[in-house]
Amino acid sequence: MKFETQCIHAGLDVENDTPAIVPPISPSTIYEIASDGDTDKGFLYSRLGNPNRLQLETLLAAIERGKACAAFASGLAASAALLQALDPGDEVIFPDDIYSGNRNLINGILKRWGLRPVFVRMSESGEAKNAITPKTKLIWIESPSNPMLRITDIRSICNIAREKGIRTVVDNTWPTPVNQLPLELGADFVIHSTTKYFGGHSDLLGGAVIAAENDAFFERIRYNQQLGGGVPSAFDCWMLNRSIRTLPCRMGVHNTNAEKVAGFLVNHPKIEKVLWPGIESHEGHAIAKEQMCGFGGMISFLLKESGESTQKAVSRAKLIKHATSLGGVESTWERRRATEGEASETPENLIRLSVGLEHADDIIEDIEQCLR
Repeated sequence: MKFETQCIHAGLDVENDTPAIVPPISPSTIYEIASDGDTDKGFLYSRLGNPNRLQLETLLAAIERGKACAAFASGLAASAALLQALDPGDEVIFPDDIYSGNRNLINGILKRWGLRPVFVRMSESGEAKNAITPKTKLIWIESPSNPMLRITDIRSICNIAREKGIRTVVDNTWPTPVNQLPLELGADFVIHSTTKYFGGHSDLLGGAVIAAENDAFFERIRYNQQLGGGVPSAFDCWMLNRSIRTLPCRMGVHNTNAEKVAGFLVNHPKIEKVLWPGIESHEGHAIAKEQMCGFGGMISFLLKESGESTQKAVSRAKLIKHATSLGGVESTWERRRATEGEASETPENLIRLSVGLEHADDIIEDIEQCLR
């Protein structure tokens, strides 16, 4: 079954014994126990499982080419569950430009729990290899990275990790499986903030971990999901199932619009640098071209201005919404340093743009008037 078809049909018949083309929402939190008292053959309590969640997990596993999936109430809940499947004292190698929410989770919570983080320039494969010690149990990859859009050679890092018996996880939120399939490049896990492109309409919160194998380590993640309780509601699962049906169409337009916007920005006299892996001048372009079939809708660019002037440029937008998060049908942008805070290493003059589904000419026109 082709990808586009899977997005529409995978999971529809899971726990749906009605003739409804669209499975109904199952809001019940409790389920009747069998007359013999057996609780192992069906649903028991919605924290442990729900028909809509199972439909979503089936769909996500299918489109990421995985064997199992655990859905969560947010991307950070998914990150926490995966990292807490490790043992206290285990080392994890992270990219030094990892998404700031994950960095705060690591430094603010998981280090106290016993996680030992090591941060390296992941786009340089040798740095990750040199950082490996006998205590290293996981390598975390984010490609393209947020917000610097650095590209990591996923296959190379996964090969290095496999030789050492180390697991790998790839945050595939930005590319989505439309543009990149990390499990086929050798990763053990894919993680998503389903809030972003999977949701696609800026109206729901969610996360997911998809595994290449339904093994004992994944069962730890599942245990953390069910006992930790960071699970999505039946309605949010239903909404995600609905939204993913149009994911290939939406991502196609995000990709095309971003290419046009990046082409405009590259030639603008007030732009210092454009960070989008689809342009040949990007230092990771060659690797991105090998492991991606589309370059995504996220662009970062640096103005030839101070942080204050960059903030003013963002605030002048008439069409593009000044907001954090990304992946919605509407274009949004922000001076990312202002959102990340003083501990951020993101340049003061960097704007992170989520290119939406508006006509590309209208997006470009708005950017142009902001830069005058």
